[in-house]
Amino acid sequence: MSSTANGKNGTWRNWGGNVSARPARQVTPASVDELAAAVRRAAEDGLRVKAVGAGHSFTSIAATDGVLIRPQLLTGIRGIDRDAMTVTVEAGTPLKRLNMALAREGLSLTNMGDIMEQTVSGATSTGTHGTGRDSGSIAAQIRGLELVTADGSVLSCSEKENSEVFAAARLGLGALGIVTAITFAVEPVFLLTAREEPMPFDRVLADFEELWAENEHFEFYWFPHTGSTNTKRNNRSAGPEKPVPQLKSWLEDEFLSNGVFQVANWVGRAVPATIPAIAQISSKALSARSYTDIPYKVFTSPRRVRFVEMEYAVPRTAVVDTLRELRAMVDRSGLRVSFPVEVRTAPADDITLSTASGRDTAYIAVHMFQGTPYQRYFTAAERIFTAHEGRPHWGKVHTRDAEYFSRVYPRFGEFTALRDRLDPDRRFQNDYLRRVLGA
Repeated sequence: MSSTANGKNGTWRNWGGNVSARPARQVTPASVDELAAAVRRAAEDGLRVKAVGAGHSFTSIAATDGVLIRPQLLTGIRGIDRDAMTVTVEAGTPLKRLNMALAREGLSLTNMGDIMEQTVSGATSTGTHGTGRDSGSIAAQIRGLELVTADGSVLSCSEKENSEVFAAARLGLGALGIVTAITFAVEPVFLLTAREEPMPFDRVLADFEELWAENEHFEFYWFPHTGSTNTKRNNRSAGPEKPVPQLKSWLEDEFLSNGVFQVANWVGRAVPATIPAIAQISSKALSARSYTDIPYKVFTSPRRVRFVEMEYAVPRTAVVDTLRELRAMVDRSGLRVSFPVEVRTAPADDITLSTASGRDTAYIAVHMFQGTPYQRYFTAAERIFTAHEGRPHWGKVHTRDAEYFSRVYPRFGEFTALRDRLDPDRRFQNDYLRRVLGA
């Protein structure tokens, strides 16, 4: 599932297949010193530098025609501090490996996103998140980080050390330097009971505040062209463990959610007129179920059906209106949408460019099957999201620029001023950062 390391003629492609780049060279440093040397050498050669993780962003945030840094040798746990309840991990470590290693140590992150193929630095630098009433994104769980800056020096950042850099670099878009290690807050591993059940769209909207308030982690998927949703409620549990039986797990998570769903999307791509009927079937395919397991086995699930995605963060108070408008738009547009719309929440955090910075947030994600034209759907959805001062996910498709972000992020100027200080020559610039942060 990782991006192609060296495709034809050294071309790099992202997971979604919608972004490619041809870097002048690719470097796979085995240590922080080697990475810092690669940054200094790029400066001597007048080349820009970008680090790329697993290529899970749908934007060109990691694309470069300069030096592409691949962190796959910078992986593993540097240390666990049981007094402070933190773990320090190398930046190229996949979330999957971190979650499994922590579980073996009897530890866990508090919250996580729904896929775990990304590297820890890629996931946090773009603002990857799950859903939570009280617990925020993966970046919100960072307690310290190590950053190689444009002049090749190594900065340690935390609330106590280089605190103004820490405030921004937890979600730094790759604009402030290259993250080489991250210290996360962890807690003793716990159990979650998941309750998944279908619920009518209108009922979810009517009861949204209640569903949000009564559950630690609430999310739902709405199937366009239907009045149906699938809701997920994850709450801490005293146990006992009751994982999904293996056959049932394969049937529901692999066969229905990946296998049959893939075929349904192929049919829908070939014959768009069939999509509403397929959506009716899809929305009823997954029956209610409940299970209890350790966090990463509940929060995350395999995603083998490839897609392109746009996701916006709107104020939580605006989510119901936004969803009503989205549904009305789909109904009158003649669009055929085969992928469900995903809705999650996060509490306000204090990270400069976090999508939840300073406000309680709801996320609305729209997807299109890979290879299906998505522009008309995404453009219409984006018009609705931006009317509610939406903030797009940094790693997902959007058309916003610095002028827009300076309006929806009160601390935008704080971030760009810090970038001027840390990277005056724009060593880490690319076309995407030029657009979203300004030149």
